[in-house]
Amino acid sequence: MQWLIGKKEPVFLKQNSNIESKIDSLKALRPTLNKKGQKLIDRDINFLEYGMAGEKNIEFELKNSHMPMYVLHDVYLEHKGLGAQIDYLVFTKKICFVIECKNLYGDIEINNNGDFIRTMEFNGYKKREGIYSPITQNQRHMDLIRKLLIGRKKSFLMKISADKLFDNSYNSIVVLANPKTILKTRYAKKEVKEKVIRSDQLVTYIKDTYKASKEPKRSDKEMREWAEAFLKYFHKDIEKDYTQKYKAYLRNTDDEDDLNNLELESNVIEETEIYKTLKNFRLKESRKEKIKAYYIFTNSELENIITAMPKNKEELLKINGFGERKVEKYGAAILEILKKY
Repeated sequence: MQWLIGKKEPVFLKQNSNIESKIDSLKALRPTLNKKGQKLIDRDINFLEYGMAGEKNIEFELKNSHMPMYVLHDVYLEHKGLGAQIDYLVFTKKICFVIECKNLYGDIEINNNGDFIRTMEFNGYKKREGIYSPITQNQRHMDLIRKLLIGRKKSFLMKISADKLFDNSYNSIVVLANPKTILKTRYAKKEVKEKVIRSDQLVTYIKDTYKASKEPKRSDKEMREWAEAFLKYFHKDIEKDYTQKYKAYLRNTDDEDDLNNLELESNVIEETEIYKTLKNFRLKESRKEKIKAYYIFTNSELENIITAMPKNKEELLKINGFGERKVEKYGAAILEILKKY
C-alpha cells in the first residue's frame, strides 16, 4: 500500500541519451571514409545501437513499473578529473538505485572469485573469455557519487554524516538487458549474486529492496528535489568529438578519380533551389548549435532527401543517416522546406 501514496507512476526527469547523437555523428561521417574506415565505423555503430537497445529495455521496465519514482537517464558526473557515465539513476522515497546496463552477447558466468566469464558460440565452437567486472565499474560510479555528495557539505560533521548515510541511501545494481543471456551464478558469493540481475527482474528487485529498507520515507516533493539536485549540481552536458579515431581513414586525393562520375551527377542537384535552401538551413542550424554542418546531414544525405522527397517523418526515417533523434530534431523543418517544392 505504501506505493499508492502520492504519485503512482514513474517520471523521467532526463530521458535523452548521448548515444543517439553519437550514432548520428558516426553515420554522418561514414560517407567521408575509405572502405577500411567504413568497416570500422559500421562495427562501432552496431555496437552502439546494441547498447542503446539494452537501455531501451530497462526504460520499458521502469515505465511499466507503476511505482512512484523519478528517473535520470545517461548522467555524466565529474570529480577532480574523474568522470563517470551512469546509465540510470532511479530515485524512490527511500533509496536511489544506481543502475549499470549491460547488453551482452553470450552467456555470463560469475565464479567464486567474482570473475565474469562470457561464453559465446561461433560455428559450433564455444569461446570463453573474461570480461571486466561491471560490479567493479558501478562501484567506481558509487564512489564518485559519494565524493560529490560529501564535497557539497560545508562542515566536517555534515561530511561525516553524509558518508555514514550513503550506504543505506544508494544501491548499486548491474542489469543484464539482453533477454537471451543466461546468467550462471551457482558458484558466486551471495553479495555478488545480489548485485547482478536480468532486466525482467528489475522491478521486483526495486520493490523488494525498497520494502526491506528501514530508511525513512521522503515525500514526493522531497523525492523530486533529490533527483533534481543531481541535474542541478552534478550532471554535466558534455560535447565530445567522436570522430577523432576515424581521421586516419578519411578519403584522400587518390580517391578523387573514382568519385568523378558521382560528382558530375551531384553538380546538377547542387544548382537547384531546393538544394540551396536545405543547405542554407543546415548552415544556420550548425552555427546556432556550434557544431559541424555534416553532423546535421551530409551532402550525400541532402541529395538523398531531394531524390526521395519524403512527405512525413516515417519516410524521412528511411533515408540512410536519419535516425529517430535526428528526425525528431530537424524533421519538421526539413519537411516544411520540402512542401514548398
